[in-house]
Amino acid sequence: MNFEGLDPGLAEYAPAMHSALDPVLDAHLNPSLLQNVELDPEGVALEALPVQESVHIMEGVYSELHSVVAEVGVPVSVSHFDLHEEMLWVGSHGGHATSFFGPALERYSSFQVNGSDDIRQIQSLENGILFLTKNNLKYMARGGLIIFDYLLDENEDMHSLLLTDSSTLLVGGLQNHIIEIDLNTVQETQKYAVETPGVTIMRQTNRFFFCGHTSGKVSLRDLRTFKVEHEFDAFSGSLSDFDVHGNLLAACGFSSRLTGLACDRFLKVYDLRMMRAITPLQVHVDPAFLRFIPTYTSRLAIISQSGQCQFCEPTGLANPADIFHVNPVGPLLMTFDVSASKQALAFGDSEGCVHLWTDSPEPSFNPYSRETEFALPCLVDSLPPLDWSQDLLPLSLIPVPLTTDTLLSDWPAANSAPAPRRAPPVDAEILRTMKKVGFIGYAPNPRTRLRNQIPYRLKESDSEFDSFSQVTESPVGREEEPHLHMVSKKYRKVTIKYSKLGLEDFDFKHYNKTLFAGLEPHIPNAYCNCMIQVLYFLEPVRCLIQNHLCQKEFCLACELGFLFHMLDLSRGDPCQGNNFLRAFRTIPEASALGLILADSDEASGKGNLARLIQRWNRFILTQLHQDMQELEIPQAYRGAGGSFCSSGDSVIGQLFSCEMENCSLCRCGSETVRASSTLLFTLSYPDGSKSDKTGKNYDFAQVLKRSICLDQNTQAWCDTCEKYQPTIQTRNIRHLPDILVINCEVNSSKEADFWRMQAEVAFKMAVKKHGGEISKNKEFALADWKELGSPEGVLVCPSIEELKNVWLPFSIRMKMTKNKGLDVCNWTDGDEMQWGPARAEEEHGVYVYDLMATVVHILDSRTGGSLVAHIKVGETYHQRKEGVTHQQWYLFNDFLIEPIDKHEAVQFDMNWKVPAILYYVKRNLNSRYNLNIKNPIEASVLLAEASLARKQRKTHTTFIPLMLNEMPQIGDLVGLDAEFVTLNEEEAELRSDGTKSTIKPSQMSVARITCVRGQGPNEGIPFIDDYISTQEQVVDYLTQYSGIKPGDLDAKISSKHLTTLKSTYLKLRFLIDIGVKFVGHGLQKDFRVINLMVPKDQVLDTVYLFHMPRKRMISLRFLAWYFLDLKIQGETHDSIEDARTALQLYRKYLELSKNGTEPESFHKVLKGLYEKGRKMDWKVPEPEGQTSPKNAAVFSSVLAL
Repeated sequence: MNFEGLDPGLAEYAPAMHSALDPVLDAHLNPSLLQNVELDPEGVALEALPVQESVHIMEGVYSELHSVVAEVGVPVSVSHFDLHEEMLWVGSHGGHATSFFGPALERYSSFQVNGSDDIRQIQSLENGILFLTKNNLKYMARGGLIIFDYLLDENEDMHSLLLTDSSTLLVGGLQNHIIEIDLNTVQETQKYAVETPGVTIMRQTNRFFFCGHTSGKVSLRDLRTFKVEHEFDAFSGSLSDFDVHGNLLAACGFSSRLTGLACDRFLKVYDLRMMRAITPLQVHVDPAFLRFIPTYTSRLAIISQSGQCQFCEPTGLANPADIFHVNPVGPLLMTFDVSASKQALAFGDSEGCVHLWTDSPEPSFNPYSRETEFALPCLVDSLPPLDWSQDLLPLSLIPVPLTTDTLLSDWPAANSAPAPRRAPPVDAEILRTMKKVGFIGYAPNPRTRLRNQIPYRLKESDSEFDSFSQVTESPVGREEEPHLHMVSKKYRKVTIKYSKLGLEDFDFKHYNKTLFAGLEPHIPNAYCNCMIQVLYFLEPVRCLIQNHLCQKEFCLACELGFLFHMLDLSRGDPCQGNNFLRAFRTIPEASALGLILADSDEASGKGNLARLIQRWNRFILTQLHQDMQELEIPQAYRGAGGSFCSSGDSVIGQLFSCEMENCSLCRCGSETVRASSTLLFTLSYPDGSKSDKTGKNYDFAQVLKRSICLDQNTQAWCDTCEKYQPTIQTRNIRHLPDILVINCEVNSSKEADFWRMQAEVAFKMAVKKHGGEISKNKEFALADWKELGSPEGVLVCPSIEELKNVWLPFSIRMKMTKNKGLDVCNWTDGDEMQWGPARAEEEHGVYVYDLMATVVHILDSRTGGSLVAHIKVGETYHQRKEGVTHQQWYLFNDFLIEPIDKHEAVQFDMNWKVPAILYYVKRNLNSRYNLNIKNPIEASVLLAEASLARKQRKTHTTFIPLMLNEMPQIGDLVGLDAEFVTLNEEEAELRSDGTKSTIKPSQMSVARITCVRGQGPNEGIPFIDDYISTQEQVVDYLTQYSGIKPGDLDAKISSKHLTTLKSTYLKLRFLIDIGVKFVGHGLQKDFRVINLMVPKDQVLDTVYLFHMPRKRMISLRFLAWYFLDLKIQGETHDSIEDARTALQLYRKYLELSKNGTEPESFHKVLKGLYEKGRKMDWKVPEPEGQTSPKNAAVFSSVLAL
């Protein structure tokens, strides 16, 4: 069952519910249930609780036979009738399983399945029972012995399982895939992709798999391929339960209301022969569970959480007389199941009680059950029973062995203390001798301890066992003072506060006082914002990407170029990468590498952001390299890439690629040499044992050289020996890249300790070097940041704060030797004064690389962590944005941008600031490349093009494309309107005072864009009317407001002029670049969703033209009625009508304001407009009602068209 719409108080079970329960009868329990029951001090029932009095059962009518307590106070999460034996299985929210034998519900076995998670589904097999928890599948014998324990990924959230045959199992949950598991080999055999948010209920017939989703849909899938054959959109809110029998499918669930989700009293019934819905079945209870109970007819049992049960025919009418009541001990029923024989019903409630209802006095659970094996009775125990109520009964009746030693039960409590046993570290000898083959390591057994045994140490230093990935990300709550490692405010995750006006009143300038553009973080998979900024501030990359244009619909290089263009135009306003991330989500390699996060994982911070951004870094460079290798570029999409790259080569390769020579030497003496290239390097750290506390000093240059010229021993194929042999593999460098990209790979406490130790050693050496010249505080204010990046601003005497946590050099010097070797050393300004400028040495193969960017992972448990970037912004960017020529380091934290001291870019406090990616660039890099940007978008994009829709005909054409003699010029008017659909609903919460707070806005996608001629003989005739095809699932077409209907965006059935988003985007970009002026109503939101940055002097928005300060915005419908005597937007909106109306309103504005020369007279017109609007309550009258105000005498002289 899907519990999302149920009582939120039961979403998590707290173990404290029964920890303090004493043997006294709980006030919530029915006294008749606890007759002759003994409770231990933990509050758990020690035996089943049968009903003592005989119960009269009427044949054919269900009534209660027995009630027992499975676990006092712990809600029952699942119940299941055993399909092979006369047993009922019950699982609890505390992870405990209990079984009862026969209709008398005698307790058979009871054991713990999981220590923390609730049991979500039970499935009986011939030899045991399968138990499913959140991320664990356990197969246990009916007595409690474990047969196998299969651990799933810790990020999984499983809810349902389905046994497809005797050895194959499907497991699904709140993720975008279903796992197929072979029960014989206990291995995952296949993974089927499903739509988010996953599957919570699964059923099977001989025709289909049925999957129920939390979104309210039920999908029918092929039994062999698992592809979707049909889909029923049952409920708008969520799905609670469904069942299938014969040719009928019945479902119950929740519908969306203004106040949230509400239980729907209409059961949705579908005919599987016609694949359509039949008349919904109205019931008289709030349905939470339902099952078909086919005995004589196909009747349904519908159960509510409050305990009401109603029987009815799925194709008939529900009769209130068919309702009976289950009397739960707790307030809610949590689970329901029907036996295979249909003679018994089981209910579990929120207080841990199980109720058995049957239709006969002696029911059987299965038609043919095998005999149940019971434990043998104890033959030794023949002692007489003791009556504990007799105070004078001698305890000597119990024989005990004679001993003079202290009994174990007399052990004093002061001598015992709980000590959790932690896993010891791997032996250093094993790590030293380990050889890797792929991702598997092999090492000889050092024989230092017994096999399968480890020493049990009670006192171990915590530092040996701390896992870096599990370190508390925020120091609050540690033993140290909270302020010691507190995350600095500017590094914390920033969020947008939404109001009823959306983003219009959010002050982005508070976070960004520069003229550079930030990126908004609320879009799915926006964790890569910091890396987009790094690529943007690489001048050759920026120019190259903006010169690229191809015909691929989803090309990351094209979309990145469009985004870079927006960042160029912005004057401090944030941009968003909607279109880029949309294309990113369509790349199969991105999904295969795990780079696409689910919304739940991104919001909760479950993903390891440091590893994620490093994988993304490798992926984006590879993808851009591939996109740039397109040889055939059509004329309409030809860019200026020819000045950058030669035929068949990629400038990304020239910038980032490093040519290498890999040599493999077998022990037989044969040597194999092959050439390869890489776009980035991964740091490989020296091997060091934990016992070495001396703190050996390693320069960063040493570690970098070790990582580039990597030597390793591994198994490889030898052609001479014709088998895999131990080989020595070495790597030499043939050619150094212009941009050196390094993934730090600080993924565990070992690497973090290495950085921390090297920073401490470097700090001691720096203090020793400078002696008494170091000041305790900085001798300058950060307000003088403009001089910090210039050579004149460098201080000779650094402060102590500047030297702390620094190991990374600002520059490194690399030299290619004659014997294919590589020399790497740290490079300082003092070295340059000693050896001279690096430019002169490049002729001899010597290069100096300067640090340009660092991407760091911010550890903060309160927000789930985040990624930020330190970027050294060059002179060309400052010249374009601010008109000054200098360099400066900045912090980029989504839409927060702040200048920083250059030392802050290399300071890494490993408690909360962990390095992830480093970018070094060759000195004077920009002089090596042509940095001219030629706009690759040509006028031919506006000419006629074919529609993607198969059914479109010329008779359906709603626009006339521009002719060559109609091409727009600078200053021409273009009427624009866009319509949108919703991809994701808004996430909001209600505060205690009744106001609504938006947590995450709805995600919109453009569905239709219309451009209308603003002048000439064809004024008012559209030249663009494109419907945008989308591959993403549409939640709401907003037909009332957009005019878009289901099917309009589907290329198979649409009759509209359907295009790709990229095609229409290029048309608008060309119009913007040519300098036209757009006229429309509410264009700010339109351009934001389309993902366009338009200069303000090119936007004429009628929302603001007819607006008075501190007054409400007026709708286009009311303005058209008031000024133009037009009734528009009757049943739905039409973008052609809206664009034309906006053009007419602009003409009216020019007429009323005398082209803006008489603001006072126009102000009087606006006052009359607002007075009329208040009287009319801003509603346009019906056709029979009041006439347009243009006939009024006061406006007769100024409002004529």
